[in-house]
Amino acid sequence: GTPVTGALQDTVVGGPLCESGDVFTQGEGGVVLQRPLPPAQVGDLLVLHDTGAYGASMSSNYNTRPLIAEVLVENDQPRLIRRRQTVAELLALEIL
Repeated sequence: GTPVTGALQDTVVGGPLCESGDVFTQGEGGVVLQRPLPPAQVGDLLVLHDTGAYGASMSSNYNTRPLIAEVLVENDQPRLIRRRQTVAELLALEIL
């Protein structure tokens, strides 16, 4: 992708889960903070380093969320190292 430039705006970054803990811009005690970021558009990518539960080693299917893909960036070259789990693969584990 192409890095976004321009004026920064105060932004809260949250994940896809339906709970207050799925916010990446939290301070101590869970206080939601704003961070100055370039304006984002649908389809933009946001890189979050060291995201814990959002990486494969700590991921789960919590809230029936498929496992994410992982991309390794080495020498400025991205490479897919783990493909995204499909919804069909996730639901294949269900018995009822």
